[in-house]
Amino acid sequence: MSKICQITGKTTMFGNNVSHANNRTKRTFKPNLHNRRFWVETENRWIRLTVSRQGLRTIDKKGI
Repeated sequence: MSKICQITGKTTMFGNNVSHANNRTKRTFKPNLHNRRFWVETENRWIRLTVSRQGLRTIDKKGI
């Protein structure tokens, strides 16, 4: 399973850990993904999506 939101397209980003001495090491920022089922009225069935927190908010606001 890839770490990509199927609604917003959010994916893993890269950056640095920065210590007090300003030493930098690479790190990843992963999206907050959840597997959810959504009811689609037009197709009269459930669909499964991998969505981020922001994707859930978008679906709540606009629908699928």
